[in-house]
Amino acid sequence: MTVTLERQDGSTVCERCLLAETPLSRLRGLLGRAGLERGEGILLRPASSIHMWFMRFAIDAVFLDREGNVLRVVERLRPWRVAGCLGAKAVIELPAGECERVRLAAGDRVVVRPAAAPAARAA
Repeated sequence: MTVTLERQDGSTVCERCLLAETPLSRLRGLLGRAGLERGEGILLRPASSIHMWFMRFAIDAVFLDREGNVLRVVERLRPWRVAGCLGAKAVIELPAGECERVRLAAGDRVVVRPAAAPAARAA
């Protein structure tokens, strides 16, 4: 399932965010991918920590509490590293540098919205 992540003020954080809520989908995460495009990400929940074992690219990791408040941002987390946050209930993984680009920081609030339906094609 794909969702959109927005700041509480309505500004977009991630346009196309995969939702990983099962143990298998959280375990798989971004493994096997060569990278993330701008506007892509994955929301792992529940999760309070992540690992970058076997990853091929760096990411920004955003740790959220139960209400969607940003507790911690780890920018440009490289492969073969780990990160976590006490009290986190979810983690957003975004392309490296994306948090700086969208100005996402600790104290912000992130809201999960259903992804917009693709535009219908004219026949």
